[in-house]
Amino acid sequence: MWNQFFLLEEYTGPDTQYVGKLHTDQDKGDGNLKYILTGDGAGSLFIIDENTGDIHAAKKLDREEKSLYVLRAKAIDRKTGRQVEPESEFIIKIHDINDNEPKFTKDMYTASIPEMAGVGIIKTALPDMSRENREQYQVVIQAKDMGGQMGGLSGTTIVNITLTDINDNPPRFPQSTYQFSSPESAPPGTPLGRIKANDPDVGENAEIEYSISNGDGSDMFDIVTDKDTQEGIITVKKHLDFENKMLYTLRVEATNTHPDPRFLQLGPFKDTALVKISVEDIDEPPVFSRPWYLIEVDEDAKEGSIIGQVVAQDPDVTKNAIKYSVDRHTDLDRIFNIYSGNGSLFISKPLDREETPWYNITVIATEINNPKQTSQIPVFIRILDINDHAPEFAKYYETFVCENAKAGQLIQTVSAVDKDDPPRGHKFFFELVPEFALHPNFSIVDNKDNTAGIMTRRNGYSRSKMSTYLLPIVIFDNDYPIQSSTGTLTIRVCACDSRGNMQSCNAEALLLPAGLSTGALVAILLCIVILLVLVVLFTALKRQRKKEPLIISKDDVRDNIVTYNDEGGGEEDTQAFDIGALRNPEAREESKMRRDVIPETIFQIRRTAPIWENIDVQDFIHRRLKENDLDPAAPPYDSLATYAYEGNDSIANSLSSLESLTTEGNQDYDYLSDWGPRFKKLADMYGGEDSDRD
Repeated sequence: MWNQFFLLEEYTGPDTQYVGKLHTDQDKGDGNLKYILTGDGAGSLFIIDENTGDIHAAKKLDREEKSLYVLRAKAIDRKTGRQVEPESEFIIKIHDINDNEPKFTKDMYTASIPEMAGVGIIKTALPDMSRENREQYQVVIQAKDMGGQMGGLSGTTIVNITLTDINDNPPRFPQSTYQFSSPESAPPGTPLGRIKANDPDVGENAEIEYSISNGDGSDMFDIVTDKDTQEGIITVKKHLDFENKMLYTLRVEATNTHPDPRFLQLGPFKDTALVKISVEDIDEPPVFSRPWYLIEVDEDAKEGSIIGQVVAQDPDVTKNAIKYSVDRHTDLDRIFNIYSGNGSLFISKPLDREETPWYNITVIATEINNPKQTSQIPVFIRILDINDHAPEFAKYYETFVCENAKAGQLIQTVSAVDKDDPPRGHKFFFELVPEFALHPNFSIVDNKDNTAGIMTRRNGYSRSKMSTYLLPIVIFDNDYPIQSSTGTLTIRVCACDSRGNMQSCNAEALLLPAGLSTGALVAILLCIVILLVLVVLFTALKRQRKKEPLIISKDDVRDNIVTYNDEGGGEEDTQAFDIGALRNPEAREESKMRRDVIPETIFQIRRTAPIWENIDVQDFIHRRLKENDLDPAAPPYDSLATYAYEGNDSIANSLSSLESLTTEGNQDYDYLSDWGPRFKKLADMYGGEDSDRD
């Protein structure tokens, strides 16, 4: 029985290293037994002599690789092949020798300790070591085995030691005064320069915050910290003015942002420096007294009237003279102009608020000595309203009244519009024309809300007697001066159902009985054609008759009437009657007394109000006929009554040549071209440049 054998590692002898011998009591020395070795390294590392049982190590062994081997041995009979004894197990252990020096796990170690640190495993040899003097140190460490005795092995390693920073240094400016300059035109935010306070610390211990502590320019300048470079950047905070102040002095302070409480006793961790900033003068453009101007002017202001003034001056010390002009891109119609010397604005053309209530123009101020220096200013011109437009109907009203209408019935509500814009709002009043103030058929009721209602004044209307009524209405406004206009409301008489819904307004339908046959209609038309033919024949026969003179006796007191066969009349032809009576309705002869009436029975003639305006011609003639029929001063015989009514004035004035001799110089007939194709012939005759010579 055996347990283990022992071998030395790294054997370097000339022969193989003998391990041990296997032997069994059954071995008689006659060579009948055979020894066999199996297990770890059998046959490669360990060899056995099968006859003698001797075991040898075939190679050098390294304990650091494998320190023990487990093997099994058995002895068998060569003849029978049977084991003579049970298999045995044994262990071969490798004895260690000092064949390895000590080794560090790393080739190089890195360590860091705070500066001013106390004792440690690796401790400082000097007190209060400063990182600012030296930051990196390198230490070589040796390790020996066998307690450092003779024959022992050793190993070395390097330790790099870094002193970490602490905030033990305040920032310091390298100089006490800095100087910078800035043009006065520099906009806010413009950087002027950089200053830097030195701090030997690193990282957050070297972070610095800059500020302006005091000085006469603390409100004009600002300073910000560049986080990357730890510099202070001085910038412009407000607009500078050389003429106002030329030099500023600032006191700038630099402070550590992360002070260490352990070193506060060393003093304040901040520093200050003076910064002087000089302002440079530049040639500036003119400056207006206001950022913008608002001018109000009445729309009836006369051309050439001064409406306001703009003022600009040169801000420089030289105070150059200024001239003013209007930017014509903002006033293409040249409605406004300006005096170049003093900036007074005046009107060049008439104004109309209803057409353009606002004007936005631009005025330019330019230095006379340096035309490149210009400034612009907006001028807002508000046109104030003048009550120069009369109110009128808001729309065209299609009004009808039912034949079965009752008195006091509302048939139409009218409203008005006005182009003017009074400050207190519109207020309209509605009345009938004075001649129709007591209209027998209709009345008007002012609703006091800028509307009026048209009411009926009697029961029942007949289309056969009167199919259409014309009702003139006067509309007043409430502004100064009061403006008014007359609008005529056309009222048709219509047939309506019991609910008042219109059914028919055609007056001609009453003339034909219902169910009229086609043959009857043809017969009626044929009769009309025959009557027209008879009228034409009668007219032709009358023209062939010799005309009798109109004036039979010189003593005839009636008005003389002269007929003309041409289209134009000259001065000599107008001597037969007073042509002025046709042009002036007021120039009428006084009524003469009737010769067949006793003067004592003549009663006072009642004058009627003049109705020359806004009256329909048909109504006018009917009224004049009625007046003459009832006038006791009228002659007893048939006579011609001249009513002297021309209607409203024409916008084109008179086309008559009766007063052509009174005009001076040539007349301009270019307006005939705007009257349409009906006046084309007249435009060709009078509108040409050489028409007077043709």
